[in-house]
Amino acid sequence: MESFNPNKHLKEQFVSNLTGSSILEIFSLITTLSALILIRHCIEFNCLTSGCVKKDDNAAVSNNNFGAYMVALIVDCFFIVVPYILCMTVLAEWTYGSTMFVFLLLLFIVSFKRNGSSFLQEGGVDSNRGNISSYRVAMMLATCISILAVDFEIFPRRYAKTETFGTSLMDLGVGSFVVANSLVSRQARGISNMTLRNALYSTSPLIILGIARLISTSSVNYQVHVGEYGVHWNFFFTLAAVAILTSIINVPPNYCGFLGSFILIGYQTLLLCGLNEYLLSENRGTDIISQNKEGIFSIFGKDRYWGMYLVGVRVGNYLFFGHKTDVRTKTWTRNRVWALCLLFWLISLLLDWQVERVSRRMENNFEISLQCNLAYVSLVWAISLQVLAILMLSDYVPGRKTSALEEAIDRNLLAYFLLANVLTGLVNLSVDTLSVSSIAALAILFAYALVLSLAVGCASFMGIKFKFW
Repeated sequence: MESFNPNKHLKEQFVSNLTGSSILEIFSLITTLSALILIRHCIEFNCLTSGCVKKDDNAAVSNNNFGAYMVALIVDCFFIVVPYILCMTVLAEWTYGSTMFVFLLLLFIVSFKRNGSSFLQEGGVDSNRGNISSYRVAMMLATCISILAVDFEIFPRRYAKTETFGTSLMDLGVGSFVVANSLVSRQARGISNMTLRNALYSTSPLIILGIARLISTSSVNYQVHVGEYGVHWNFFFTLAAVAILTSIINVPPNYCGFLGSFILIGYQTLLLCGLNEYLLSENRGTDIISQNKEGIFSIFGKDRYWGMYLVGVRVGNYLFFGHKTDVRTKTWTRNRVWALCLLFWLISLLLDWQVERVSRRMENNFEISLQCNLAYVSLVWAISLQVLAILMLSDYVPGRKTSALEEAIDRNLLAYFLLANVLTGLVNLSVDTLSVSSIAALAILFAYALVLSLAVGCASFMGIKFKFW
């Protein structure tokens, strides 16, 4: 029987044994994406977007002009997605220059719109909520673009996931998911935890998706990097396991930070005492635990994943939900986001230089959770808060407007991610990604991003919201 994926082993080797790039380069790439989103916030197209975007989470898009709404989505792609794809592919050798150009352009636009006056916009929960949504969308865009781009030669190998120690753009993956979800979780908002039965019911879609992914990848002989999750484990199983644990263990938000820090430091100690050697070893026994050691241990140290989540619960509660809002809330929040960002960057650099180099594999288990070391957790937090802090500068931009694309993706984050995975699989099964030209690769990436945007936009326009829990 002919294989659906004859180049499976070549593609697996293409994304294996990589060492990553520098922390500074990752900082620059993420800063570029944040600045592109801010530029889109500055440049308004009222004729296209006015009335096209939803007014709240439960309302469908109100404008009946479907064509204008689609144009708005395309314009958003042109300003945000297309430049970012170029920065991580053909402009990758000029990363720092690209970042400087984008930021100078942003400063010019902001200065022009302000006309020498102060236009600081203050707001309470709604304003903070918009910044959080933009942050979540930014991390989702970076992830979904990368999962397909990594299969092309035009995507630098230093941006792909590292094998053991090192930092790369794609190493942020699940870590950013964990942080983004924890900041606005039920626990962060002070909502009572669910029972075990309700937790199992609410996470059942993730379990089903995990099983479906396992069956589908096996049936079509799709390339799988075993060093990331193990033989049978995958991203969805880890998220489901973590969601169940965090749902049934009732930890008050005020104590989550302490418990999370204790878990992270304790797990780091275990790694330094020998656990990392076992997890990084290529030797696998015949038992189910050895076969899936990366994924299984990513749960147990929830140490990594759960610890990161608990810290996020405390940070989210402290920044967004633990105080009554007033006219000073936005400034108060923004200043503390920047302070925490600088703190985590300092901790990350100290850990990477003095304790142990950043490692995603040790946390690889589920991509950033339990097998990752403490330096990795701190780095993910530093970058996540950096994105949020930069996006909060939009308060200084007069007439700031969230783009149609951001609102559409935020309305269906999980659906956007699932569709990205499906399209990535279809492209890999239909195209020999290792042999296509740079121009063809860019065309495919642009088309992929556009299809994703229009699909999620159509769902938003029709008032469809995919939420499984």
